[in-house]
Amino acid sequence: MSHDAPNAAQPLNLSVHELPSPSAVLELPQRTRLGRLKMALIMLACASPVLASYFTFYVVHPTGQPAHGTLIQPPVDLPAAAALPLTDLQGKPVDPRSLRDQWLLVVVADGACDGTCEKLLYAQRQLRETLGKEKDRLDRVWLVTGDQPPRADLLPALVEASVLRAPREAVAAWLKPAQGEPLSAHLYLVDPMGVWMMRFPAAFEPAKVKRDIERVLRASTSWDRAGRDPAIVGPVTTTPGLAR
Repeated sequence: MSHDAPNAAQPLNLSVHELPSPSAVLELPQRTRLGRLKMALIMLACASPVLASYFTFYVVHPTGQPAHGTLIQPPVDLPAAAALPLTDLQGKPVDPRSLRDQWLLVVVADGACDGTCEKLLYAQRQLRETLGKEKDRLDRVWLVTGDQPPRADLLPALVEASVLRAPREAVAAWLKPAQGEPLSAHLYLVDPMGVWMMRFPAAFEPAKVKRDIERVLRASTSWDRAGRDPAIVGPVTTTPGLAR
């Protein structure tokens, strides 16, 4: 009786893979164009809430009344940290990008905070409070310019605000006052993508400012975030004192 040898040679199997057909090769550029088109559509979808809210606010005018604030055309993006170096009141650097995801109502003034500054900070707080349940979608920001620290008597009223130090020249390269007005004369409105899009007049009417803010909030319910992580831009901490 014969037995197969345990190490008998096994037949060699070769696998032959098909080469891509000429038609498949020709489809590659088409697929690339399709991929780019899909990416463009995704980007458009991301930007559409912004475009829709601006269109609603400035073209449709839901309330039938003109805007009180001045539309900034073209709108101006929030600068990067290199162009707008921000710090908190303890000197810790703050990335400007951390201010995104909420509407910002911005005051620019030095730490001495004259009568105009006080008026703007007070209006800033009152406007936010009158928004009711929508108030957490709006962040109060005071950009403190100059070397003087903010007046201590003002800090208790700013515990829910973002108070940040910034070089005046850097702020002035981003936000612009009306002709003949100082930088500190206005309230500036910045959208959740970090785009400065409106400036309210120096002699503003609070009721009309509120109407404008409510209008943009109503037109942009799907693309901002209520509340800000205090670990990113912490609130002012201070001992109890005089609050206006």
